[in-house]
Amino acid sequence: MKPVNSTDYAHFLPLHYRDRALATKPRSTWWNWRGRRVHIARTSNPDAPLRVIIIHGAGGYSDALWPYADIAAGEAGEVMLPDLPLYGYTVEPRPGQVRYEDWIELLCDLVRAEHRADDRPLVLLGASMGGMLAYEVAARTRRVAAVAATCLLDPSAPDARRAAARFSGTGRIAPAVLGVLDRVARGHRLPIRWVVDMNSMSNDPGLSRLCATDPRGGGARVPVGFLASFLRFRPTPPEAFDAAPVTLVHPADDRWTPPELSVRFLGRITSNTTAVLLDGCGHYPIEEPGLTQLAHAMTSLRQQLVGS
Repeated sequence: MKPVNSTDYAHFLPLHYRDRALATKPRSTWWNWRGRRVHIARTSNPDAPLRVIIIHGAGGYSDALWPYADIAAGEAGEVMLPDLPLYGYTVEPRPGQVRYEDWIELLCDLVRAEHRADDRPLVLLGASMGGMLAYEVAARTRRVAAVAATCLLDPSAPDARRAAARFSGTGRIAPAVLGVLDRVARGHRLPIRWVVDMNSMSNDPGLSRLCATDPRGGGARVPVGFLASFLRFRPTPPEAFDAAPVTLVHPADDRWTPPELSVRFLGRITSNTTAVLLDGCGHYPIEEPGLTQLAHAMTSLRQQLVGS
């Protein structure tokens, strides 16, 4: 199989966005974190009024989400896209020991480091499982100007677990089963597509197939302990969240994680919230008019934070 890169993902976008994505080339940078060499794709724009960190979920990484760099920046920002351990180009020395909490702590430390280095507003845009990561990192660091998320999937909610699982009936028993497996096979890794519904990653079968077979993305293997730690995770209660405004940009035609799950969680958040359903878009949003609605939502968010 030939190597996959951001160009392969960009080709699924509508022509206007595809041309912009192909013209925007990332710069690979590296950050040492607790013995790991973390890859971060970046654009550099010291004149940009704000910065955006795009956070991927299960099956994503920098190449898979880089086509969204311009959209995420609201056409006037600087973008960072880290590869979380197990995915992308990040060098992980102990893959069998990676847990969901490691992802949260890495992102918290990255936000704090970026905040110390640069006082421009920092926005987190979480895609898929990255939405809840963005929410939790904002809650813990209180260094984020705004959160945007395509999905707010609370793993403590049984219906959210059913939606995430490859076979919905396993969502109810998965925490117990994975907990047992974690005790007897802590370092064992499974292809992520065995346990989550990668076929529903996109409403375009070609894009779903690319995501599921990309060895740096949806074709990666994850430890049983990581999956168990995710299902055991309890996010900051939304009723206590006041760290930043939250904008939900959930695909309206998401066949993997139904919009109502995210909307319900958003409705419990006490800080300022906005909900935008992306018309015609699947879980990995590539369709119009939803993609332009996403671009407008991010531009509106930028304008609220720094003006026109």
